[in-house]
Amino acid sequence: MARTPRLRKVVAPPGFKGYKPYGHTAENREAVDLLYEEYEALKLADYDFLDHQAASQLMGVSRATFARIYESARRKIACALVEIREISTIYGNAWMDKSWFMCNNCQARFSVPKTVDGSKCALCKSPHIEPIGPVG
Repeated sequence: MARTPRLRKVVAPPGFKGYKPYGHTAENREAVDLLYEEYEALKLADYDFLDHQAASQLMGVSRATFARIYESARRKIACALVEIREISTIYGNAWMDKSWFMCNNCQARFSVPKTVDGSKCALCKSPHIEPIGPVG
């Protein structure tokens, strides 16, 4: 029986819900699900240019676990590009550094400091916001 994986720290959720191929309709093809922790691994390694040891420390996992998460993310992105599939982000096995919310009206993602009223969207002021990730 496999053990329950530890949660991986994500500083901020992806700023998008997904990507669609442009110029081609990917009919009858399932979207590739990119987990938040996979997005974070890609961001840390390829955008922030951190080595695997430093990135693994930021995410609170071992270097070997970080390497597996990073490899999984790269394979998923490659699959989506080659097979002309959509990419959607899903929460996965992560925990947020702060409390993050998403506006159902304008799709903005934001964190709310405790001193600010968190009942409305920071951009469009819509009251239709929901927390990102598991509640509890």
